[in-house]
Amino acid sequence: MSRKLQIFGWVSVGLISGVLFSMGFQAVAQRETRSSLPIDELRQFADVYGAIKANYVEPVEDKKLITEAISGMLTGLDPHSAYLDADAFKELQVGTQGEFGGLGLEVGTEDGFVKVISPIEGTPAEKAGVKAGDLIIKIDERATKGLALNEAVKLMRGKPKTSVTLTVSRKGQTRPLVFTIVRDVIQIQSVRSKMLEPGFGYIRITQFQEHTVENLVKHFNQLAQQGPLTALVLDLRNDPGGLLNGAIGVSAAFLPEKTLVVSTDGRQDDAKRKYFATVGDYHRSGREDPLAKISPQSKTVPMVVLVNSGSASASEIVAGALQDHQRAKILGTQTFGKGSVQTILPLTSNTAIKLTTARYFTPKGQSIQAKGISPDLWVEETADGAVVDRLRVREADLNRHLSGKDAPAKNGEAEKQKPAQKSEQRSSAETPAKDIKPIEFGSPDDYQLQQALNHLKGKPVVTSARPDNG
Repeated sequence: MSRKLQIFGWVSVGLISGVLFSMGFQAVAQRETRSSLPIDELRQFADVYGAIKANYVEPVEDKKLITEAISGMLTGLDPHSAYLDADAFKELQVGTQGEFGGLGLEVGTEDGFVKVISPIEGTPAEKAGVKAGDLIIKIDERATKGLALNEAVKLMRGKPKTSVTLTVSRKGQTRPLVFTIVRDVIQIQSVRSKMLEPGFGYIRITQFQEHTVENLVKHFNQLAQQGPLTALVLDLRNDPGGLLNGAIGVSAAFLPEKTLVVSTDGRQDDAKRKYFATVGDYHRSGREDPLAKISPQSKTVPMVVLVNSGSASASEIVAGALQDHQRAKILGTQTFGKGSVQTILPLTSNTAIKLTTARYFTPKGQSIQAKGISPDLWVEETADGAVVDRLRVREADLNRHLSGKDAPAKNGEAEKQKPAQKSEQRSSAETPAKDIKPIEFGSPDDYQLQQALNHLKGKPVVTSARPDNG
């Protein structure tokens, strides 16, 4: 049966390509010269389609078969391409505005299951103890094996005050863990800040949303009003990403105007782009430039950017830009490595496909995809050197992940790794990762933050040995 289903998934590609062509995708399809439609594959799909309609144990609606074929075609490409039905399309739009009903998890797929990339800080999932790297094997009584990612997200989201039970498999645990979590309105406060001590500011971005840039300006100015800033820590740990223009705007807040922030490269001309620290690339609403009101100190204050394996996509764009332009030191562990661009292509007024169309490159031409950003100062999450972060899932661990590629021509030669500031190094390879308490980012017990302060004060930083693949 699994072999038949596999065949069905492959042959569906041909027919649905033709279906999409006839449903208004001529402009997209005509970009690439095509000698002919795959007639043999279309015929094979039609045979399978007819066999299902005639012989399946229960009647199946045409709409369901076509929808599942579209979904299978996209999920078979990479972990981030997907079919968005009406609910998923609406959730995507709501999510960028920073409010939805659910658990607060950033998820991907692995071995046909749903895998947690990162719990969003302060949400029910994080408070319940769900961790990055957990494999969700059941949602309530529904097994997730083979379940489309958007369907799994739909099951986890719902009305506030209702509960959902997640059964997860966690590395190092012999039995599945069961979490019963009460849904809530997930209002993601994308920017937080505080003064750590006189002159030393701290800004944390939890996700890049519609209003992240203007919120960053507000928080930075509040810190600057408390006196001259000696240094700033920008915390992007466990930030799963979000809107590209938000990442460009945050980078532009700290870089000179017209500085290259990120470039993209894909098959089509409109996927080959360079994005700069200019208002046209980060602010398109027609309103006043939010960065026009930011304190001038943002361009000169010494900075450290904190990252870990939960820092993905937009977070990696910011870290890569500030690192390549030597505007900030990057401290922490290797980032997630999601360096691919997803384009939303509407099918109808309320459905769409999310399709990977390009790769991201840092200003010096380093590919982010499946690699991530390597920190200047490799510092583990805990003082005893526990390697918790290295056990988490990254883009390169996901099935069918898009490979990284060399930068397109003329993007510049990648800068060689420069020696970091004088530091004390230790090996953490044998330190057990179990029984580690969750870290409260920004607290006095935040070890990576304390090392960032050491660096900004000119004190030695206790680094750890990089893993072989780091």
